[in-house]
Amino acid sequence: MLFRPPSSVFSPEKMPNFDYTFTVNAPLTAVSKFHNDTRILKKLTPPPIFVQIHQFEPLGEGSVAEFTMWFGPLPVRWQAVHSDVGPHGFTDTQAEGPLRYWQHTHRFTAVSDTITQIHEHIEYEYGDGLWGLFTRLLFNKPGLYALFTARKLLTRWYLRSA
Repeated sequence: MLFRPPSSVFSPEKMPNFDYTFTVNAPLTAVSKFHNDTRILKKLTPPPIFVQIHQFEPLGEGSVAEFTMWFGPLPVRWQAVHSDVGPHGFTDTQAEGPLRYWQHTHRFTAVSDTITQIHEHIEYEYGDGLWGLFTRLLFNKPGLYALFTARKLLTRWYLRSA
C-alpha cells in the first residue's frame, strides 16, 4: 500500500471506513474500461461539486491524478496515486489532500455475463484543528453515502448501452 502511515500512527480499528456496493447492467469488461477513462472523475462527480483536472495519467500502477474539487467557492486540492490496478479494480491513495489519510479501493466482480457488482471501500482519517472540522463536514458518512448514490446512478447511466 502506497503512502500508508505507520501502524503506530493509525490503528485500523480506530480508522473510519465507508463501504458501498451496487450492481450495473454491464459486463465486467465494460465496467473496467469505463473506469480506465481519464475523464472518469468529471463524469462521476455530481453537482454542486465541480472538478478541475490538473493532471490525470492513464490508469496504471503508480499513475497520478491531480485535481481540485470545488465545493462552491471553496477549492480542495487533491493528489491521488493508483495501485493494485487490474481488470477487477484498483486503489487510489491520497498522496496530498484535505484528509490526514484517504484510501479508496474499487472492486469489480462479475455476477453474470451482463451484470457486474461494484464495491467501493474507503479508509480515511480526519486531520486536526479547523481544517479537520471542515473535512468532517465534507467527508462524513451521510455525505459519502449521497456522493456514492449519485455515482451509482451516473455509472448506470453511462453504462446503460454497454
